[in-house]
Amino acid sequence: MIYDRVTRAAFAVASGFLMLLAFGLIAYAAYEVVRSLLLDSTNIATTLLEAVGYTVIAIAVFDVGKYLLEEEAIRAREMRQAAEARRSLTKFISTIAIAVFLEGLVAVFEAGKDQLHLMIYPTFLLLTGVALVIGLGIYQRLSAMVENETTDPVKPTASARRRTREPKSA
Repeated sequence: MIYDRVTRAAFAVASGFLMLLAFGLIAYAAYEVVRSLLLDSTNIATTLLEAVGYTVIAIAVFDVGKYLLEEEAIRAREMRQAAEARRSLTKFISTIAIAVFLEGLVAVFEAGKDQLHLMIYPTFLLLTGVALVIGLGIYQRLSAMVENETTDPVKPTASARRRTREPKSA
């Protein structure tokens, strides 16, 4: 009982810290944009792209913190149903995939301007995002198949269905 409370409190603290860090990243991005507008207006495009990158990372970090808070600190229980675990993991991986895709796009815009030899990093980021989505799709498909096989009663054969049909009335 005490161990459970301690671990729940640890997850809550870690979750709160992650959320604060996410807000810090967003505040830093906003500060850099304002500073660039006021002091150095020649590099505003680069600053805006970096701000988008910080914001995307902040969203992913915030979502991880929210996930820890909801699943570990508040609920503090094992997921009892496969569908519940599948939905939770899908939401989490989808957020990470979106963050990877957005970061890849930001990196494409940054590297594509002047230094084409730096395009390998954004390319791998985008390929990683694609791999995440494909992996999530495969996981969804396989877990849904297993879930249907374990929760559905044995389906009657075609001949059994014909025997149970009522005759049509005129």
